[in-house]
Amino acid sequence: MSEPAQRQNMSPKDLMIVIVIGLGSFMAGLDATIVNIALPAIAKFFAVPTVTATWVLNAYLIIMVSLLLAASRIGDMKGYRNLFLAGFALFTLGSVLCGIAPTIGVLILSRMLQAVGGAIISALGAVMVTSYLSPAVRGQALGIVAMFLMLGAALGPVVGGFLTSTFSWRYIFYVNLPVGIVAVLLGIKILPRLDPVAPNAKLDLSGVVLLFLALGSLVVGLTSVQGSSTVVGIAALVVSLVFWLLFFVQERRGAEPLINISLFKNRAYSLQNINILLIQMAMAGVMVVMPFYLELVKNIPTDNAGTVLLALPVGMIMTAPIAGKFSDVIGTKKPIIAGFVICAAALFLLSTIAAGTSIGHIVIYLFLLGAGTGFAYSPLNSAVMGEAPAEDRGSTSGLMRVMTNIGSTLGVAVVMLVATVAAGPKIAEVAANTIPSTELAVAFDAAFFFCMVLEIAGIVLMLAVREKKPTGESSGEVGIGF
Repeated sequence: MSEPAQRQNMSPKDLMIVIVIGLGSFMAGLDATIVNIALPAIAKFFAVPTVTATWVLNAYLIIMVSLLLAASRIGDMKGYRNLFLAGFALFTLGSVLCGIAPTIGVLILSRMLQAVGGAIISALGAVMVTSYLSPAVRGQALGIVAMFLMLGAALGPVVGGFLTSTFSWRYIFYVNLPVGIVAVLLGIKILPRLDPVAPNAKLDLSGVVLLFLALGSLVVGLTSVQGSSTVVGIAALVVSLVFWLLFFVQERRGAEPLINISLFKNRAYSLQNINILLIQMAMAGVMVVMPFYLELVKNIPTDNAGTVLLALPVGMIMTAPIAGKFSDVIGTKKPIIAGFVICAAALFLLSTIAAGTSIGHIVIYLFLLGAGTGFAYSPLNSAVMGEAPAEDRGSTSGLMRVMTNIGSTLGVAVVMLVATVAAGPKIAEVAANTIPSTELAVAFDAAFFFCMVLEIAGIVLMLAVREKKPTGESSGEVGIGF
């Protein structure tokens, strides 16, 4: 790349394309964190156990992760524009159905429809930027898209808390309606029509089905063992292991696999992908249990709880760009380790909170967790992309999105499992608002401590990665996951 090309500015048309794509990232980030803050209200409204309410998150994540790589391949086969717009329309329709859902079952099914659209939007955003814009402005464009994502995630708890406390939890889904309509109308007018890049490619349908079954049975197993269905949960976990093995065999033998398994022979590539999963598990776990702690133990209103949760994404926004610049100068290993250390320290502090802990201290701890996460994420993405051959960077970018979303799925399920074990079976058998706050506090402390262990494991894995000299190059994409 030449220096003049790197300094080129986007045209107004380029900027409008990026805004349409960025609106998809904004909706994805907003929807992830806006639902977390409303889970206690949803559980109370439908009078269902906490574990059942978490399926509003789990169902979305299972469907989204299962279809992420498939959506990218279908976009290559059929073209990006129309599929992207269809994904936006499905996401918007799913949001409306979530808002009017009369039962928790209908709400979960509507979230699954919403997830189909979310998978398409998430999978095609980065590749559309790469296809529609010149290489000279791709870095700027991907940076803007990443900022849309983080802005949505940052606003989610605040907007969700305000809408839930002022109106109803249903309005957290209605808020997607105007954004979706505007994005679809703009996209019809602005997004270019390009021929498919791989019209003769084939979809690894067996891989898609096996991935869905492996993820679905895994989350069912982790969720079931929290209640009275322990035997069912263990059986589901065994079934999940079988499907993961079958998925591995399919991807290894398939002519056009969803994932290039041979890349994992590279130790640095494998370990740093695992670290993406670990750090996302910890963050997702905190984001799903913290609203329950704030509302059920601290007894603060939902809108105030959303403002408190804002500290975490704000910390990420502030440190991610700084970490990227550091990694360009000193390499990726040291910033990644530093980020994990900050996260571990923050989670240790969170594991000590009680009913009497001040909100100010909790805000500081959450900000530190966000800062550490942001400081590790940018170098992690750059490091993984740097380990991939040029011809595999597209699939590697998709794989990182899969790892972040699997991390979210596992984080929600496993951290709730840890909380259940710590508090006893009552938390899974009855609605959370009927459990004494002292018993809940013990469960949350155990959950935060478990998340700290995940961060420490990440540090150990990074110590086994060989230090590489900085190249001064970047993938251009910051894969923050929510």
